[in-house]
Amino acid sequence: MEWPTTGILWLLLVVAIAAKSVAAISSEDDSLSNAKKIFQGPDPTSLEEMRKRLGLIVDLMDGDSNGMVTLAELKDWIAQASQRYIENDVARLWKRVNPENNGNVTWNVYQSTIYGYDLTGYRSLINRDRRRWKVADKDRDDSLSHEEFSAFLHSEDHTVMRDVVLKEMFDDLDLDHDGKISLVEYVLDMYQPESLDEKTPEWVDEERDVFGKFLDLDGDGFLSEAEARQWIAPYGPGQTDSQALRLFLAADANGDEQLTKAEVLDKYNNFLGSPATEYGASLMRHDEL
Repeated sequence: MEWPTTGILWLLLVVAIAAKSVAAISSEDDSLSNAKKIFQGPDPTSLEEMRKRLGLIVDLMDGDSNGMVTLAELKDWIAQASQRYIENDVARLWKRVNPENNGNVTWNVYQSTIYGYDLTGYRSLINRDRRRWKVADKDRDDSLSHEEFSAFLHSEDHTVMRDVVLKEMFDDLDLDHDGKISLVEYVLDMYQPESLDEKTPEWVDEERDVFGKFLDLDGDGFLSEAEARQWIAPYGPGQTDSQALRLFLAADANGDEQLTKAEVLDKYNNFLGSPATEYGASLMRHDEL
């Protein structure tokens, strides 16, 4: 089953990338060097080729080369992939809104570049962006430096943005505005059946398990602001842990708390739609991860 990647909680239970020791950085550099060698070759043109490349990624995840991927190893790999994804995403949009690479970009330039001049239909999105912008703008000059722009674009990865991340989460998921997120609201954000007789996908049941076992800490059937805040980086485990846990629960077929290559490949669609493969991008190119 394909894993969802569009839910707001999926996006806002965020990237917590821990600082690496010198030894860990050295190890990571070796891993990336090996990845560069492995991914030289023709562009993948078939499912078979993409599955083969996923198998090569599993080899890179396996830090101790024992043939098994632990949850810790999966977390480390996702942290690396997420860091790259964020850096590339910020660089791409920064270039778009600031092609001359000036020191700052103003709100007016950002708004006109992203939304144009006819703002009809975009007001709610603009209001959300404006709220983020004001929080990210540390010196209150209504323009953002590259660092501030990174906080604006990936708010979930910056301490100062935690409250706005939490507000956005509840704005989107708390449909009855009672100050908490029910299991129904949580699932509805990711899955809405097209018909009454539609069979519920397997991943929906897995998401219900995640909600009950890991998010709803007091077991009352709701996700409170306090519970949600614990999952928001950088103080909470963040998206790296959340994403890794979801993948692990989906792929660990025999429940032995480690993944074989076969188990990962059996959940190909889950990994394709995850940061472990940069949402499939690393399966469709031949440069380094």
